[in-house]
Amino acid sequence: MKNIFLLLLLLPLSFFGQTSQVLNERQRAEWIDETLKDRLNNLLPMLMKDKGIDMWIVISREYNEDPIIKTMLPATWHAARRRTILVFSKPTNDTSFEKLAIARYNVGETIKASWDMQQFPNQWDQLIDIVKKRNPNKIALNYSNAFGHADGIDHTEYQEILNRLPDNYKKKVVSAEPLAVAWLETRTEREMWVYPQLISITHSIIEEGFSEKVITPGITTTDDVVWWFRDKFRQLGLDTWFHPSVDIQRSDSLSFDHLRSFSDRPKDQVIIPGDLIHVDIGITYLRLNTDVQEHAYILKPGEKNAPTALLEAFKKGNRVQDILTSQFSKGKTGNQVLADALAQCKKKTLPA
Repeated sequence: MKNIFLLLLLLPLSFFGQTSQVLNERQRAEWIDETLKDRLNNLLPMLMKDKGIDMWIVISREYNEDPIIKTMLPATWHAARRRTILVFSKPTNDTSFEKLAIARYNVGETIKASWDMQQFPNQWDQLIDIVKKRNPNKIALNYSNAFGHADGIDHTEYQEILNRLPDNYKKKVVSAEPLAVAWLETRTEREMWVYPQLISITHSIIEEGFSEKVITPGITTTDDVVWWFRDKFRQLGLDTWFHPSVDIQRSDSLSFDHLRSFSDRPKDQVIIPGDLIHVDIGITYLRLNTDVQEHAYILKPGEKNAPTALLEAFKKGNRVQDILTSQFSKGKTGNQVLADALAQCKKKTLPA
């Protein structure tokens, strides 16, 4: 990478070559299944106990998957099969933990098929029998006003189960929101071992995309770089969970605006010396996602560094980031974290 580019947010080491660590499909499947086994056997019982839920029922039909069930399927399943009903039971007065599939098939090696089709030709009858025998205090279903990922049960399935539950069990139905969110947001030690690799891969892709290998000032456009990123993902066997964006922040009559950069960004903006370019990008790998933003300054002829004002602005911006993350603590709401961070920034006369 030649010196006409100045990456303003770099890790201490160059990550060129780190992308060779991307596993092949078989290796990924093995890792995903082992990690899922660990999450279901060790993490989920702990979360259910913590949230006070002794039965969680996840219902999904093929081609209309609940976001939660997607995280519980084995690596070789791309979708639920027919109607798949998963029941997780953690009695409050017992140490046992059950993982049942009211389905024709085992759901991987961890969740065993528990539908006696001779005794219960109707799938719903088998589910109700399981509920009655375990007599849970709470029956959690995936509906939520606040979190879309926890609102995965569709209207048909919700009506079906409520119509079949006896009245005394209908009163026990609760939202699985706290459990569903905790399941999605909690990373295990095993997952955290590999997550830095995802970050390294993402940074290495950005470093290559923000280099003379990809960008020729005065010719290359922002959309050229965006689509280079998409092609690079495919070459590496990776995917992205949102379309990347590359935008330009420069001294012109149009002030930078996040909404404009996302939904009303000028197409095919040519990158020129003096531009501050910005990328928002994230890869999907091993059922984990990254979300990374970086800037790079395009040096003007004769420049050896970015303008002093720009470097100072980044120092202050990084300080604000440090203050924000220092306010993270268990039990705080997002609004509390933000309010405390803003208050500290004002004391230090930092922009926020």
